[in-house]
Amino acid sequence: MISVTVYSTGPGCMRCTLTCRCLTVASLPFTVVDLTEERNAAQRSFVTDELGYTEAPVVLVDDDPQHHWSGFRPDLIDRLAAHLTERRAI
Repeated sequence: MISVTVYSTGPGCMRCTLTCRCLTVASLPFTVVDLTEERNAAQRSFVTDELGYTEAPVVLVDDDPQHHWSGFRPDLIDRLAAHLTERRAI
């Protein structure tokens, strides 16, 4: 099963909200990590220092540092959903 993590800057971030909405519509399970919460400081450091992003949302697939993107990218969500559908058909 695929695992998707959305690193968000909270409910006030429209791109984060739209990303989560598209993942839900695509039936892709995901976890949201709110980077504005102090308890998520290590994840914030991971997103900025290790992945190199400075804006949210950041989407990480399967905990794979090679499979990630930043911003609202419905095209990549659609591609991910299609890939998952293909894997289920096999």
